[in-house]
Amino acid sequence: QVQLVESGGGLVRPGGSLRLSCAASLSIFSIYTMGWYRQIPGRQRELVASITHGGSTNYADSMKGRFTISRDNAKNMVYLQMNSPKPEDTAVYYCQAKSTVPGLYDFWGQGTQVTVSS
Repeated sequence: QVQLVESGGGLVRPGGSLRLSCAASLSIFSIYTMGWYRQIPGRQRELVASITHGGSTNYADSMKGRFTISRDNAKNMVYLQMNSPKPEDTAVYYCQAKSTVPGLYDFWGQGTQVTVSS
């Protein structure tokens, strides 16, 4: 059974730092582009950042320069380093595994709450 398990969420002060982790129990980690999404109450889920198996990254404009996505292919792990978070970054953060092979399912984690507040 495929599972994506996020961890590392919590309360962080504006200007601080926080690292989210996602453990992926995927049999072939290499065929998945991994991503972090977030959802603010009352708004649609939005992309934060994504990373291919080869390490190519994509960021939402508002996260560029503040957040960094990385992955450890040997450990089936994906990370989101959040530096200088702002109160508007408060959201539930979700890990996604998006298959690069047509016809295979995409997967989501259960989400982890991040609250940025002083």
